Amino acid sequence: MPSLGGEDFLVSGSNEQAVTLVNAWPGWPNPIAVLSGPQGSGKTHLVNVWRAISGALSFPALALQDAVAGVLERPIPIAIEDFDQARVDEHAAFHLLNLARERRFDLLITGRRPPGEWTIGLPDLRSRLRSAALVTIEEPDEALLSAVLVKLFADRQLSVEPDVIGYVMRRMERSMAAAQMLVEALDRAALAEKRAVTRALAAKLFSAELQG
Repeated sequence: MPSLGGEDFLVSGSNEQAVTLVNAWPGWPNPIAVLSGPQGSGKTHLVNVWRAISGALSFPALALQDAVAGVLERPIPIAIEDFDQARVDEHAAFHLLNLARERRFDLLITGRRPPGEWTIGLPDLRSRLRSAALVTIEEPDEALLSAVLVKLFADRQLSVEPDVIGYVMRRMERSMAAAQMLVEALDRAALAEKRAVTRALAAKLFSAELQG
């Protein structure tokens, strides 16, 4: 099972600003913050860290009405995840953003793209989102990707030699999502063949993908 504590989050230049945002709470100058980044980049991990620090509640973007009801009852920090991956209730979202300013609680919203690229029909909501503090997680650099692969294997209790890490990095897509899928595939292959994760097993997996 993946570890979700703040001490388990691997920091590099690609995500340092996002980590700084989380650690800066409760001193945010803007009560509304947007954290954008590609799939698998660590947004949910950072939301969980922020929740542990702030006591925030977390809601999927489809449950905005529940989020509004929650803060009307008691104004506490709120996280809304994957805003740009759902067909949201825009009026509820606008109401929630206004409440954050009026009732003085912090709101952290995540999405794969920055708000300027979201499909928003309500002009007032679009304006509110664009005025939020924006922090973007970039695709991982080589050092971070290597460390992430080691951690993903360790989360599955797999011991992998450094030459295997180097081999797969030269051949894989440079993204967190690709790293997760690759480790899952190698874990399944190792279990199916009752063998360790080796360079030979990785080569066999990449060869099968090319032929497929």
